[in-house]
Amino acid sequence: MQEIQQSSFKKSLGLVPGTVVYVGKKNTTDVSIELFDYDESFMEEHELHSIDDAYQYIDSKPITWLNINGLGHTQTIEKLGAYCNLHPLIMEDIVNTHQRPKIDEYDNYLFVVLKMLYFNEEHELCIEHVSLVLGDGYVLSFQESDGDVFDSIRNRIRNNKGRIRTMGADYLLYTLMDAIVDNYFNLIEVVGDKIEELEDMLFENTSTDAITFEIQGLKREILKIRRAVFPLREVVNKLEKNEHKLVIKKTRLYLRDLYDHIIQVSENVEIYREMTWSLMDMYMTTISNKMNEVMKVLTIIATIFIPLTFLAGIYGMNFENIPELKFKYGYYIFWAVLLLIFIALLMYFKRKKWL
Repeated sequence: MQEIQQSSFKKSLGLVPGTVVYVGKKNTTDVSIELFDYDESFMEEHELHSIDDAYQYIDSKPITWLNINGLGHTQTIEKLGAYCNLHPLIMEDIVNTHQRPKIDEYDNYLFVVLKMLYFNEEHELCIEHVSLVLGDGYVLSFQESDGDVFDSIRNRIRNNKGRIRTMGADYLLYTLMDAIVDNYFNLIEVVGDKIEELEDMLFENTSTDAITFEIQGLKREILKIRRAVFPLREVVNKLEKNEHKLVIKKTRLYLRDLYDHIIQVSENVEIYREMTWSLMDMYMTTISNKMNEVMKVLTIIATIFIPLTFLAGIYGMNFENIPELKFKYGYYIFWAVLLLIFIALLMYFKRKKWL
């Protein structure tokens, strides 16, 4: 099946609004369609090969969760959007990975955009575009590629744990958002460990020139996290405050708790952002202190040799009538005076605790 797969943001410029063009880098060869259909008394789980097989479940009364991995398969997404009567602008935002977190309200459904954040095996920050559509009795989730933070929700549905199978689709939407936000705490903890490690290196004077690149990289990571987390506060707040017919009052209580979690994550991000900025100041201070130590040693050496050089300059002049030139032990007396001045200055610096 030939489908549009675009990875450059520039390729979406100049197109008609509502054009479904994938803007991202995570192109997958095969689309993955995962479906859960459940209520309190039964549950079905399927791996679908065609999006057409999902329509019968979307129209059924039990709660349906349809998860699609692979935003590059735009034809599949367009077919599902047409069946669910999604607005063309919604379809465009689903495959546009540059879209910031937001919520759009329509009469028959809600559209939410989030960012799923995680560190890969190379300890690099990865940002995955996730879109959620809440309809009457169903939730559609769209991800860029396989792998997510929803395994706990899958297990709760399979094993009928908690209240997820006794609640509606709006609660399922909440649990998906909550899973993404909970993973933010793990992410923030890793960032905090990185900051503490860099601080220890700076305090213990074990840092190298490469630490500046590490600090700059950490600053960029925190800015990316901030751009993903901060707009989500408005999204959850709007979802909790607006009285949409698809979100019942009981679910809004859980959304209020989710909003508190977002605020907590946002505060931690701001704290770590300030700490990261201070790391560079700390590094520059450390470099200045090292330079001051070097200058201090050089100044002490220069101070010691100034009087010695002065005496050596006087007695190195080519005048014949220098009285001390005729002394029998003048050479030894000269060295004794130099050593005495040297020792006296060392003792003075020692007493001042400059050494």
